[in-house]
Amino acid sequence: MQDRKQNSRFSLAWIAGLVGVVILVGGGTAWWAKQSLNKTDNLVNPSKTGSKTEQIEPNQTDKNSQKPSIEEQQRKLEIAWLDTSGTSVKVVSKTKSFPKSADKKVVLEDAFKQLLTGPENAAEYTTTIPEGTQLMDLEVTSEGVKVNLSQQFVTGGGSASMSSRLAQVIYTASSLNGDTPVWINVEGKPLENLGGEGVTISQPMTRQEFDNNFKL
Repeated sequence: MQDRKQNSRFSLAWIAGLVGVVILVGGGTAWWAKQSLNKTDNLVNPSKTGSKTEQIEPNQTDKNSQKPSIEEQQRKLEIAWLDTSGTSVKVVSKTKSFPKSADKKVVLEDAFKQLLTGPENAAEYTTTIPEGTQLMDLEVTSEGVKVNLSQQFVTGGGSASMSSRLAQVIYTASSLNGDTPVWINVEGKPLENLGGEGVTISQPMTRQEFDNNFKL
């Protein structure tokens, strides 16, 4: 009878101990799970931990960069006319703008078409290039600009007229770069003498060379 009571006490103590271990383990597991959830929540919501979310500033270059203005996207081209209002003839230019991406050959061809058509305001500017002169071909090469004009270019006028029309062609052809050498052909042949008075032409010719050798 006494052995039974001792066994019962032992069983109750063992069961109580086991229950205590289970409770302790369960409490620890719950505490660990809660801490894990808190860490996860803090990662998702940094504000709960008191930390501030870092604001990513835009790249300073991108922030300050601006699209190029219209003027920065364009080149300037000059069509050479003549001003005879004073005591001497002067080469004057009408400026045109065009996109920098435009083909130089196309731009110069357009300029020459306007040059050969004549000035819009004849009262302000004039030209000595004979009416009917046509642009037969134009090339832009590493050597310079090569212009091929029709036969009408060399007809009519005295030496002053010949020099003036020569200046118009050279200045217009080199308007993208003032130092550009210019070749002038007439009907495919190099221009050597201009007009009946025999104005000698050296090929190629730059603006500087024209100014040094010719007077308007």
